[in-house]
Amino acid sequence: MSVTIHTDLGDIKIEVFCESVPKTTENFLALCASSFYDGSPIHRLVPSFMFQTGSPASEGPKVSTSIWGEPFEDEIRPSLRHNARGIVSMANKGPMTNGSQFFVCFAPAPHLDGKNTVFGKVLTGDNVLAKLEAVDVDSKHRPKDKIFVKSVTIHANPLA
Repeated sequence: MSVTIHTDLGDIKIEVFCESVPKTTENFLALCASSFYDGSPIHRLVPSFMFQTGSPASEGPKVSTSIWGEPFEDEIRPSLRHNARGIVSMANKGPMTNGSQFFVCFAPAPHLDGKNTVFGKVLTGDNVLAKLEAVDVDSKHRPKDKIFVKSVTIHANPLA
C-alpha cells in the first residue's frame, strides 16, 4: 500500500507498512481517506533531522487526533528502525500517545528506535525532501513561510 502526500513544494510517495504495524496504518490510512490531512501545516522542520505534520488544519500544532478519538498504543518493531533518510514515523508525547501527527526523517535517527512507531518509507520525492530541508525556520523550528499538505492520494499498489 502507498500514498502520495501532495505538499506546496511537491509530491512525496510513501510505502505504508500495513502488515507490520496494522493499527498505526489503519489510523493513518483512515485519516488520509477522510481528507483529515488536507490543509495540515508542516509545522516543525529540523534540517538534518525531520519534518512533522498531521495536526488538523483548523487546530494548532499541539493537536494530534486518532480515528478512535483517543491516543493509541505504539507498535514498535525491532525490524523497523529510523535508519535512513525517508523513514516515516508517528510523532508522540511519550509511550502510548499516538494520534494523527507523523514525521519524515531527513537522516537516520537511531535515538528514536523503540520510542516512535515506524510505519513507512519514502519511495519517491527525495527532491521534495531536499526542498523542505532547505526551508528557513525560526528558533522553534517552524517554517518562516507556511507550508501545507494540500491533499493525500491513496494507491492500492505501492508501485502504482
